[in-house]
Amino acid sequence: MATIQECREALDRLSDNLARAEAGVRGAAAFDRSLSCHITDLDQTFTGRLDGGRIRVDTVTAGPPAQKAEIRLAMTGDDLVALVAGELKFAKAWASGRVRLEAGFRDLLRLKSLL
Repeated sequence: MATIQECREALDRLSDNLARAEAGVRGAAAFDRSLSCHITDLDQTFTGRLDGGRIRVDTVTAGPPAQKAEIRLAMTGDDLVALVAGELKFAKAWASGRVRLEAGFRDLLRLKSLL
C-alpha cells in the first residue's frame, strides 16, 4: 500500500509532467480550478488548485473532502502511484471504477485531452 508521502510525490511528479508537456496538453491543463484528490485506502484528501498547468497542493486532511472542489478525484494510493508512473491507464481505471473523476461538463471536456 502506498504511503501518504508516496502519494504526495506522485502528485508532484504529475504536476511536473503537466508543466513539461507539449503545448496542447499543457494548454488543456492551463486553467484555474480547485482540486481535491481523496486517497480512499488511506482516507486522506489532498486539496489545492490546478493553476496554470500545475497542481498546487495546499493541504492534506483526514477523511473525504470537506468542501466540494471543482475537480474531484478519488482512488487508492497504489492506483495514483501507478497512474503517474504510466503503469495504469486512466481510461481503463476510470471505466472499471478504480478511479472516480467528477467535474463540470466544460472541465471534463478540457481534461479529456489530458487523459
